Order: sequence, then structure tokens, then C-alpha cells
Amino acid sequence: MDTRLWPCTPCGEITVFVQPPCADGHTDDGGECPEWACADCGSAVVMGEPAVAGDVVRARIAA
Repeated sequence: MDTRLWPCTPCGEITVFVQPPCADGHTDDGGECPEWACADCGSAVVMGEPAVAGDVVRARIAA
């Protein structure tokens, strides 16, 4: 599982963010899933270009 250190607003500090398995198919072609979650509190963030984030939101709404 890939990890990154980023500031987490709810935790109030820099924490480890993990990338859970992608259910939206972002990694099928070797890409990176834009969804990340704080390993401490579970808060989720979406990183990347706005077009990618929009695709995630539209896919979630459609599901």
C-alpha cells in the first residue's frame, strides 16, 4: 500500500496518508488513484487535476 506524509486538518498535524485499493479503475492502466485517507483518523482527500476529481465525483453519483 502506497503512503505519503501530508497535513491532516482534523488531526492538526502531518500524518501518514494511505491509498486504499481503487474501486474506480484509476489504476487499471497504470495510473494513480486520486483518493487518499489519513491512517490516523480516516479523513479522505482527493488529490490531482480537477478533471480527475470531477470524474470521481460523477462516478460516485452515478453509482
